[in-house]
Amino acid sequence: MDVVLELTDTFIGDYAYAFTLPKRSTPYDFLDNTNATSSQWQFESVNPYFTVEPSKYAHMSMWDRDNIYRQTITLFMITWVFGFILYFVFASLSYIFVFDKKAMEHPKYLKNQMWLEIKQANKSMPGMAALTTPFWLLEVNGFTKLYNMPSEGPGQWYELLQYPFFILFTDAMIYLIHRGLHHPRVYKHLHKPHHKWIMPTPFASHAFHPVDGWAQSLPYHIFPMLFPLNKFASVGLFIFVNFWTIMIHDGEYVADSPIINGAACHTMHHLYFNYNYGQYTTLWDRLGSSYRKPDEDLFHKEKKMSDDQWRQQAQEMEKLVKEVEGEDDRTYDAPGAKKNN
Repeated sequence: MDVVLELTDTFIGDYAYAFTLPKRSTPYDFLDNTNATSSQWQFESVNPYFTVEPSKYAHMSMWDRDNIYRQTITLFMITWVFGFILYFVFASLSYIFVFDKKAMEHPKYLKNQMWLEIKQANKSMPGMAALTTPFWLLEVNGFTKLYNMPSEGPGQWYELLQYPFFILFTDAMIYLIHRGLHHPRVYKHLHKPHHKWIMPTPFASHAFHPVDGWAQSLPYHIFPMLFPLNKFASVGLFIFVNFWTIMIHDGEYVADSPIINGAACHTMHHLYFNYNYGQYTTLWDRLGSSYRKPDEDLFHKEKKMSDDQWRQQAQEMEKLVKEVEGEDDRTYDAPGAKKNN
């Protein structure tokens, strides 16, 4: 994140802070105004591959680049804005090119659901960004095991091994956190808003309660505190995580695999609540006796979108909703849907 912060400061932050918080002359500068733009901060690039030299505006704010308040505000804005762009671009592409719009005729598809998903995601993102910012601050100030060059890591062998290691570690932790979010005392306060989407679109991927979304992201920040991680791999994995989260909500059941927790497995979770808590693999669900194999019919478009399949899903889902949530308070507006007054 320090590389992202440096680039943001170079092209946006230096100008914004120089304009909003300009450095002012001290009383003894009335004869020589050079101190008005002088600074003790010295530029030292955190990027070993290329350097973007700062402009004169880098020294013209009361808050230098290493000021903790400036870093906090900038990192919050990066997380919020960059997170929104990733969400909106990838989810829109998935919706246009992947998501089968016939799923919107499912009896458990909500009235105006896609817009409700987008609204929920946008309401939650500032909160998730605020809760995530302290972890970015730890990263950019050297309190993690992130490293620049492969020569600074454990060895060349680790440059490839870190990826499956990261996936396995975060998958295990997300499984435990996600399953914990389904505890009756927690579920109704934090995780229920995400389970409003029984038949999700790609826009449901980030439609969480902010504490819920933040809690499930914790493993990504804990990993580099405990284990070495290349900082550029860290940025790539952050993008991949967001992309994967959208993929498992896109309704395209490609991964008919006993190992990969794809969209079909995650659909089982949205429909039937107490199964398939994992993020990437089915390993931890199998070990925790919470794995439910997706119906074979889900991998055949005609059967997946059939009235018989939808009726079967709706009946079982309604029974489980009563056990998990009590009365169903959703508002449906699809053909054959149960109407709520």
